[in-house]
Amino acid sequence: MAHTTLKLNSIPNHFTFSDTIRSNPHSFGQVSLPKRSDNVSSSSSSSSSSSSSSTAAASTAMVHKNAGMTSLWRQIHGCNNWEDLVEPNLHPLLRREVIRYGEFVAACYKAFDLDPNSKRYLTCKFGKKNLFKEVGLENSGYEVSKYIYATPPFINIPPIQNSPRACGRWIGYVAVSSDYMTTRLGRRDIVITFRGTVTIPEWIAILMSSLTPAHLDCYNYRPDVKVLSGFLMLYTCNEKCTKFGLESCREQLLSEVSRLLNKYKNEEVSITMAGHSMGSALGVLLAYDIAELGLNKRTNKEAVPISVFSFGGPKVGNLNFKQRCEELGVKVLRIVNVNDPITKMPGVLFNSYEHVGVELVLEFFNMQNPSWVHDLETYISLLKYQEDDDDSDNSDGDDDGYGSGRQKIIIVINKAMDFLCNNAQNLRIG
Repeated sequence: MAHTTLKLNSIPNHFTFSDTIRSNPHSFGQVSLPKRSDNVSSSSSSSSSSSSSSTAAASTAMVHKNAGMTSLWRQIHGCNNWEDLVEPNLHPLLRREVIRYGEFVAACYKAFDLDPNSKRYLTCKFGKKNLFKEVGLENSGYEVSKYIYATPPFINIPPIQNSPRACGRWIGYVAVSSDYMTTRLGRRDIVITFRGTVTIPEWIAILMSSLTPAHLDCYNYRPDVKVLSGFLMLYTCNEKCTKFGLESCREQLLSEVSRLLNKYKNEEVSITMAGHSMGSALGVLLAYDIAELGLNKRTNKEAVPISVFSFGGPKVGNLNFKQRCEELGVKVLRIVNVNDPITKMPGVLFNSYEHVGVELVLEFFNMQNPSWVHDLETYISLLKYQEDDDDSDNSDGDDDGYGSGRQKIIIVINKAMDFLCNNAQNLRIG
C-alpha cells in the first residue's frame, strides 16, 4: 500500500509524520470516552452567545463521535484494510487506538524485571491484579487474565554457552475488557501484548535464523508457507524436559484464547495482538496460528476478527506466508518509522521475506541519539503530540480532525523534539 510522508528537510534533526491535510469526510468516535456531563443539554438551552454555542457544538460533536465507536470498531480494526483511515491522513480515532495499544505494549517494558539480584528476575515485577495500576493504566478498562512466558532455544555459543538450557522469560500478557469498557467499545476485546527483545539469548536466537516452514497446523501441512526460524522457535520452544517446566509460548496462548472465546461465546468479541519489535513478530505468528487452526470460527460460521498492531516490527515470513495471512483474514497494521532499520530486516539484500499488512508511516530521526528510531516510547510520544494538536484545532467546533497544514506539523515536531530531549533518560529500546 502506498503511503504519503511529509518531509521537512529544513530541520536537521527532524521528526515528520505521514499526514497531509484535507477535510475529514467521516465522523468516527474516540476511544477514551469522557464521562457524561450536563454540559450537552444545558448548553443547548442556555444563552445564544458565541462562546456558549461553540461549547454546545463541541459537546454535541463529542457525543456523536462516542456513539459511533460501538458501530465502527470493525473498520478501525481493519475489516476494510484501513481504507481511507491511514492515507492520505491518519484518522483521529485510529490514532487513538494505535496509542492505546502502544501503551499496553509499553507496560511490558515497565513491568519486566531485568535486575539479576531480584527474586523476579526475567519475570514481571507485579502481580496480575496490580500490573495496570503499577504502570499507570489503572483506568484502561481492562483486566489481566494471564501472563505469558517464552523460552529462547538453547544455543551453545559465547557469550551464553553457560546459560541455563531452559529459562522461560516473561514476554507479555493477555487482558480482557471489563463489562463497562466492553459497552463503550462495542465488543469484548481480548488483547495480547508482547514486549520486544531485551536479552542476549533472544537476540541471538533471532539473528541466527533463516526461513523454515511454519507447520503449525499438523493436519494441513503447507511447506511453502515459511517464517523466520528464530521467531518460530521462540514461539514454540518449551521447558517440558524439566519436571515443572513451562509450556511453550504457543501452548499458553492458544489455551488462554480458547478459554476466553468459550467464556464469551455469546458476545461480540475481537482478538487484538499488539507488540513492539520481536513482539510484533510473535503477534503476527499468533494471529496466523489462531486463524489457521480456526480457533476464531464460531458455530454460526462467523469468525471473530483478528487484528495486529505492530510497532517497529521486522518481517516475519515469505510471500506465501503473507498471502496465507491475507486469505485467512488476518489484519495487520504496521506502525513504521522509515528510518528504523529493524523494520527492514531480515532480507535487506534479498527478497525472500515479505511484510504482512498495511503500513502506517512515521519519519523521525535524531542525530544525537540514533537509537530513538526504534524506541517504542518515541513512536507513542509523537503520535500523542499529533493527537493533542488535533484536539486543540477542534476546540472552536471545527470537527475536521486534521488540523491546518504545514505550520501545524512543524509546531508538533518542535514540541516532540523538546519532549524527547528533556526525557531522554526515560526512553527505552526493545
